[in-house]
Amino acid sequence: MNMMTKISQTGSNLSAPSRSNGEGPKVLRAGFIPLVDASVLIAAAEFGFAKKEGLTLDLVKDVSWANVRDRLAFRQFDIAHMLSPMPVASMLGLGSNPSPTIAPFSLGRGGNAITLSIRLFERMCEVSGISETAGALENAQALAKVLQVIKERGEPLPTLGMTYPFSSHNYEFRYWLAAGGIDPDRDVKLIVVPPPLTSDALAAGAIDGFCVGAPWNMVASGRGVGRIVAAKQDIWPSAPEKVIGMRPEWAESHPETVSRLIVALDAAARWCDDAENHDALAEALADPRFIAAPVDIIRHVLAGEFSLDAKGNRRVIADYFTFHRDFANYPRPNHALWIYSQMIRWGQTTFSEAGLNSAKRAYRPDLYRKALGIGPDDSDIGLEGDREGDRFMDGHVFDPSNMPAYVEKFAVRSALASHFDSHEI
Repeated sequence: MNMMTKISQTGSNLSAPSRSNGEGPKVLRAGFIPLVDASVLIAAAEFGFAKKEGLTLDLVKDVSWANVRDRLAFRQFDIAHMLSPMPVASMLGLGSNPSPTIAPFSLGRGGNAITLSIRLFERMCEVSGISETAGALENAQALAKVLQVIKERGEPLPTLGMTYPFSSHNYEFRYWLAAGGIDPDRDVKLIVVPPPLTSDALAAGAIDGFCVGAPWNMVASGRGVGRIVAAKQDIWPSAPEKVIGMRPEWAESHPETVSRLIVALDAAARWCDDAENHDALAEALADPRFIAAPVDIIRHVLAGEFSLDAKGNRRVIADYFTFHRDFANYPRPNHALWIYSQMIRWGQTTFSEAGLNSAKRAYRPDLYRKALGIGPDDSDIGLEGDREGDRFMDGHVFDPSNMPAYVEKFAVRSALASHFDSHEI
């Protein structure tokens, strides 16, 4: 296989910084969850990008995001594949073990979807008359009608799985539900289910739907137990997904290593974006050491080719994964602030200027720019969802300069979100 030749042709032309502080070659222990959005990290380890920068990535597959969080905090990991809200939550002091964490690199955009049980989706079709080709908002509105029937009949509310309370999945699931007029805290029951277990939980009837990253939505639809009803791009195309997390004191004491890591990840991300490399990437990801899922499903996921269910309904989502293009790896403070707004919206925290500043500090574009010497031309802070092709599904525009007003605009939000705290978090 001429993979290394391909790497040299498509990899980054950027050279790593000189070894000015004598850190030398490093072995970095990196935790990850078996998801396609770990592609950049896995490719950096498997296809020579880390080695080129004098680094060895010792990848450790974990079972839950809470484990990843704790093992990074307890110094069992040097870096970690993390949910984009996890560093924000840590800097706000939220969660059971809020050890400070920063994100100097994003692992790309896309990858999530929402899947409901076949039984629940068929009931949506019966009650609301939606078609097999209904869009994300129509599906949410159809679910709202079913929930009204369920409540009238005194039936148990559906149980829906997401991966972690401070996760893109939680906020995107809630955003989708609320856009359809559903209160996520009153009309359904949201629980945490580790990503690799979602398909089995749906098949067993333990949950009625889930929001998770690839490939587990396609695994469920391929098994005939689930129907994909929305994708991340339907909710907000630019929504942040996964990041590389690290402890701030570790980054400060290993500046050269951090820069070399970012250079390696940037080259790997560029390689992952090249469709010519997707066969090789899919084979690597399918390995039992990593995702341990069928290679054909992973290949289709990388191409954005979805089997929505076992009936043959299909959908192609352009740029379902963007690993490098358009600065997909840039850790935008705006994204951290939108995450903060959703934490406020759903009563996980309250607004304060101190909280605003803490959320911004979770994402570190300065480390990205230091390593690569580049970054977006536009300002880090500005409106989101105001451009064609990058709209929120409910039409709202995010203005980080007036967070309380933004949250108050939502008709569906936690009652706690109506009480903004002026005290510091």
